[in-house]
Amino acid sequence: MKAVIFDMDGVIIDSEPLHQKVEEELLEDLGGTMTASDKESFVGTTDYHMWSTMKERFDLSQSVEEMIASKKDRFLNQIHTIYLVDGFKKVLSQLKEEGYLIALASSNNRKAVDQIVKQFDLTKDFELTMSGEDVANGKPHPEIFLKTAEAMGVTPANCLVIEDAKNGVEAAKAAGMKCIGLDNPNSGPQDLSGADIVLKDYQEFDLEAIKELFK
Repeated sequence: MKAVIFDMDGVIIDSEPLHQKVEEELLEDLGGTMTASDKESFVGTTDYHMWSTMKERFDLSQSVEEMIASKKDRFLNQIHTIYLVDGFKKVLSQLKEEGYLIALASSNNRKAVDQIVKQFDLTKDFELTMSGEDVANGKPHPEIFLKTAEAMGVTPANCLVIEDAKNGVEAAKAAGMKCIGLDNPNSGPQDLSGADIVLKDYQEFDLEAIKELFK
């Protein structure tokens, strides 16, 4: 293991409830409704995928780009209410002390990623950050993880991904990486069975056990 790639929403910050709140409110304002199944299936995917799906389903008049912009504005206006996932900073410190390269790869937009990094003073902690706007294909496609590994100069087989969503786990495994599934209840019921290890929280993070995955 040479590098660790963190997802952001639900892994670094407890933001999925805010995402779902603003998405549900915006969709209702536009004349659509979001089901519980929708909320679960869209966790970890890009805004473009979600709003493209909703535009087609409800025949919405607004363009996908307009809906993404509206969602982005609503999310950023309330981003100050978000807090870090319990135990994240402790795990981050442990990984940095061990000398691993650390990156962030999020399906969220670039402005939100940059705001969170700044808000929680994480700039010095990441080798690089990747957003959903930096790739052509969203999770579960592996592009974001492959591009992150390439930018760090690390082969995928030497990377560990930490994810909270089924789409993210599938993307990590498709990239040929080891994956920890973090069972964050605020991300809704997620099938993390494809992960190499599933943790109920960061208190269960065992670096020595994780190293064994790479032997």
